[in-house]
This record gives sequence, C-alpha cells and structure tokens, in this order.
Amino acid sequence: MNDLRPIENPLSRHFSIKSLLQFALPTILTMLFMGLYTVVDTIFVARFVDTNALSALNIVCPVVNLIVGLGTMLATGGSAIIARKMGAGEPLRASQDFTLIVGAGMFLGILIAALGTIFAPAIVRGLGASRVLFPYCREYLSLLLLFTPASLLQVLFQNLIVTAGRPGIGMLLGISAGIANILLDWLLMGPLQMGVKGAALGTGIGYTIPAAIGVWFFFAKKGSLHFRKPVIDVSVLAESCANGFSEMVSQAAAAVTTFLFNRIMMELLGENGVAAITILIYTQFLLSALIIGFSMGVAPVISYNYGRQDEKELKNVFSICMRFLVVVSVLIFAAAFLFASPLVGVFSEKGTPVYEIARSGFLIFPFGFLFCGVNIFTSAAFTALSNGTLSAVLSFLRTFGGITVLLLTLPKLWGVTGVWLAVPIAELLTMIVALVFLYQNRETYHYI
Repeated sequence: MNDLRPIENPLSRHFSIKSLLQFALPTILTMLFMGLYTVVDTIFVARFVDTNALSALNIVCPVVNLIVGLGTMLATGGSAIIARKMGAGEPLRASQDFTLIVGAGMFLGILIAALGTIFAPAIVRGLGASRVLFPYCREYLSLLLLFTPASLLQVLFQNLIVTAGRPGIGMLLGISAGIANILLDWLLMGPLQMGVKGAALGTGIGYTIPAAIGVWFFFAKKGSLHFRKPVIDVSVLAESCANGFSEMVSQAAAAVTTFLFNRIMMELLGENGVAAITILIYTQFLLSALIIGFSMGVAPVISYNYGRQDEKELKNVFSICMRFLVVVSVLIFAAAFLFASPLVGVFSEKGTPVYEIARSGFLIFPFGFLFCGVNIFTSAAFTALSNGTLSAVLSFLRTFGGITVLLLTLPKLWGVTGVWLAVPIAELLTMIVALVFLYQNRETYHYI
C-alpha cells in the first residue's frame, strides 16, 4: 500500500520569481536546445547539400507539424488532467490515466507511420513540390515517417515528465535528442554524403533516444508518475484531446500557413523565395523557444494550483509570468532586429539571392515578437486551466485565422512586403483578444 501514498511534489509550494524560473528552466533550456538543433539541422542541409534541399524541408514541414500537433495535443491536454488529479490527491488514477495517454500516442504513431510511408509520393505532390524539389521531398519524408512512433513518444515524455515533477529529466531528453541529431547530421550529410536521407535518418534517431529514456524512466518509477495498468476510459482521451486541442490547432495551422508561405513565395520568387521563408520560419522558432519553453514549464504549476483551489498561489504565479513575458518579448525583438545579418548569414552566404531576400524580411518580421509572448502564454494557461476552447481560439487566431487572411490579401497589395507583414499583424490582433479573454475570465479562475 505504500506506493499508493502521495509523493511529495515540487509543484506544491509557494513560488517566487526565482523559484518559478528555476522550475521552468529545464523546460526552457529543452525548448531552446530543440530550437537550436532544429536550426542546425537546416544549416547543415543548406551547407552540405544545397538551398533546394533547404526548400524541400519546408515543403514537407506541414506533415511534421501535424505529427507534432497530435503528440502535443495529447501531452498538454493530458498533463492538465493528470496534474489536476495529482493536486486533488488521486496519484493512482493519475498514473493510470498517464499510461492510457501514452499507449494511445504509441498506437497513433504506428498508424501514421504505416499509412504515411505508403502515400508519401502523393503527399509530396499535394504539398506543391516543384519538379526540382520533388526528389528531395520524397526521400526525406519517406524515411522520416518511419520514426513517427518515437517522435510522438518524445513529445509526450518531454511534457509529462515535467508534470511528474522532474523537469530536469525532461531537459535531458531534449538535450540527448539534440546532440544526437547534430552529430548524426554532420556525419551522415558531411563525411558520408547521404544528402537529405542523412538528414531524415539523423532526425529519426534523435527522436528514438529520448523516447527510450522516457520509457525507462517511467518503468523505473523514478517520479510521482509511472506506468500502471490503465483504466480504459475513453472520456480521459476525449478530455485530453479537448484540453490540448489548441495545441493541435496551432500545429495544424502552422502546417497550412507554411503551405501558403511556400506557395506564395514560389509564385513570387521561385525556389529562392521558399528557401528564404524557410530561414525566417526556423529562426522564428529558435527565438520564440524561450517563451514556448517557459509557458510549457509553468503550465503544470497552474494546473496543480487550480486543482488544489489555491487562488492566492495562482494569482502569484500569473503575476510573475506576465511580468517575465513583457521583458522577454522586448529582448527577443531587439535580438532579432539587431542580429539579423549574422542569423541569415549562417544559412546562406552574403550576396546570394536567398540571403538578400531573407535579410529584407528581417526588417519587418521580428515585430511579431513584441506581441507573441502574451499570446503563447495565455493559450497555454487556458489549456492548463482545462479551458481548451479559449486556448484553441487564441491559437487559431495567431497561427491560422489571422495569418491566412493576411497572406491571401497583403501580398496582392504589396508583394513580398505583404508576406513579411502577415505574422506581426496577426500577433498584434491576437494579443488584443488574449487580453480581453484574460479580463473576462478573471472571476472564473481567480488568476488576477
């Protein structure tokens, strides 16, 4: 019976600015490292293969977005349920629900790997790959899809280990994947000259390492969560999907908007335009990784205190988060604006058409960082509070609704400049809505 008693959880304490940042730091570092190795991956592709291969990675990126979205939906939505039950003193049921969610993710990964591999050529054609880019896209996607189960497990474990009160292990998962990916990319695309196949293989093995570590961790019962025989409760999976639907919306929207970015830039500037927008998209992910990591890192704290009905601590955590985000958003904007040339230069040599196109985009694109901090955190916070609807609305506005409308209108008025303006304007409009949601729901959740 001893193993059924609640284990003391690091979520159950009063947080200061310092202690909250310390708790979220492993998740922040994990996201920063993920952003870094994702960017390094694209740099190696651009340097060891060519910029057409870089364009191909962005052509198939919507598929990757959808896979990550499914995993993140289960992970973040499930995390809110699990943390809430832990806070309510139900550790056994929390572990059973955890096991059910991980099993569902594994099944989904196997299904996607099987179907995706069969239909990879048709998928690539549907994504609009040109005759030049088609061979790159097909080779990369066909191999990467085989690692879908490991990819979903990696996403699940990185989120749920934080919920288990062991964010340091989550950081280890992200770092191990990143180091493996970087080393394998260098080896497979450099000395072994495997081209985009090497990029896919390196990424896939990078998924597998943290997936294996996560399986060991939860079987070894190292934290307050571990594998138990699950209760097959469809309502748990349904609530996980509902709570985390905003994250799925975010990734699905990213898939659609990436497709639109690629299509519009292909029409305006050809393969060079697609390569340039690829540089901006991946750089944006790197620079916003700190905000994403912070929001993911503090989400279990919000869920826990909401489940425990500790209004005082909930208000304290929200206050710390909002102050932190204002400062960080300004700093990220300044870094993107001031260091644009070096950032673009690591992908493409100065003076090349790809460099010049991407550099012009950095005069406008970074303004979105001034607004995205509030948007990302507010969406994550409503997920943590089990309000998937408001979270989904915000994700929809910032990653799909606003950008899609703007991409379909602004380039017709101002050409490439309209492409660069789409993201900052969408982020500004979403921030206004996010602030309205926060104010309207202050009496419901008592975070202010």
